[in-house]
Amino acid sequence: METQLCCEENSDLELEPAEPEVREAISAVLDEDSPTELSHGPGQEDEELLGAEEGEPESSPFPLHDLLSLPHPDDRLLRKKVLEPATPQTPNPTWGQEVTVKMQGVLEDRTVVEKDCKLVFVIGEGDVTQVLLSCQSFLQCNEITLLLADSQYAYGLLGREPDIPAWAPLLYQLQLLNVREKPDPLTLPIPDRIRIGNQKRERGNFHFQREEYSLAVRAYCMALDVDLLFEEEVQDYRVKCLNNLATAQLKLEQYGDALHTSRDVLILEPNNVKALFRAGKLLSDKGEYKEAMEILKKALKLEPATKAIHVELSKLVKRQSGGSDTQQWKAKPANMLGDNVTPFLIPSKKKPSGISWKFLLGALVVALGSLVTSVILTARN
Repeated sequence: METQLCCEENSDLELEPAEPEVREAISAVLDEDSPTELSHGPGQEDEELLGAEEGEPESSPFPLHDLLSLPHPDDRLLRKKVLEPATPQTPNPTWGQEVTVKMQGVLEDRTVVEKDCKLVFVIGEGDVTQVLLSCQSFLQCNEITLLLADSQYAYGLLGREPDIPAWAPLLYQLQLLNVREKPDPLTLPIPDRIRIGNQKRERGNFHFQREEYSLAVRAYCMALDVDLLFEEEVQDYRVKCLNNLATAQLKLEQYGDALHTSRDVLILEPNNVKALFRAGKLLSDKGEYKEAMEILKKALKLEPATKAIHVELSKLVKRQSGGSDTQQWKAKPANMLGDNVTPFLIPSKKKPSGISWKFLLGALVVALGSLVTSVILTARN
C-alpha cells in the first residue's frame, strides 16, 4: 500500500545532502538522461526535510559519478548511492521473503511524500511501488542507500493525489532492517492477519481507483488468502474484501467469477444487500430468472427505497414475459410490496385504438347545422 507520513522516529532518517545540493543532484541526473523536465508536487513542504538536523553540520554532497545505474550501467531509471555499507557477507533478500524497511521519499522540491519507520512487505506480492519491490537487487541488511527513482518506478503517469504529481521522480533513503521467510498465515494471531489483510485490501483499493483492475483483483485475492478460516473476528473484513473483489471482476467483465464471489459474500452474510443485488442482476442477465427473482425480492425487502433494485426487478419481469415492449411496467411505492412481486409491477392501461364517438357526434351536428343554414338561405332568395 502507499505509505503515509506516520512515523514519529526520524532522527536518523534524514538524508545527508543539503537542500540546494539535493535539487541540483536530481536535476543534473535527469537532465543528463532525459529531456523531460521535472514536475513539482503541489503539497506543502514538511518541516523535517531531507537534510541535516538543526544544529548539526551539513555533510558534503555526494558526487554524481558515484550514482550507480541499476541493474545495468545503461539503465537510467534507477540510480543509487550507498551512504552506509552493509555488514560484510550479508546476502540480499530473495523473492517471496518478508522484509522490513525504513524509508523516506521526497519530491524534487524536497516535499516529504512517503515516510515509514517500519514498512513490512513481502517481495513480489505487489504491496508497494516498484522501486521498493526492487530492493532485493540492491539492498543488504543494515545498508543505508540513497536512491533516485524515475517516475516509472514510482507512481508514473497518474501520480498519487494529492501530493505526488504525474511523472514525478522520487528521491528515497532506504535502510533494510530485517529479512525473514514469509510466515504461514495460519500461524499468525488474528490481529496480525487482519492487519496484513487490510494492508493488501487497501492496496487493491488503490489500484481500483487508478482503474488498474487486474492488479486490484490480485491484491484482493491475496488479502483473502491471508486468513483461510472463518473466525467471527475476521468476517467483517472478509465481507468487505469479497464485495470489492466482485466489483473489480465486474469491471473486467468476469461475470462468472463475480457471481461466485457474490455467493461467497452471502454465505458469510445472507442479508448483504450489495451482494444480493449483484447476484440477482447477474443471474437475470444469465437467464436464471426464478432464482434472480427470489434474490432481488429479498434485497428489496431489506432496502425498499433503493431505486436500482426497482429498476432491475422491472427488467426481470419484462424478460420473463418474453421481452415484449407492449406493456410498460410502473412501480408502486415500496411499502405496497408483499411477498409476491407481481402486484408490485402493474401494466399501464392503454386506451383503445380508433376514433372517439364524441368526435363523430360533434362532426355530425356541425354537418346538420350547415345543411339547415343552406336551406334557409336558399328559400329566402
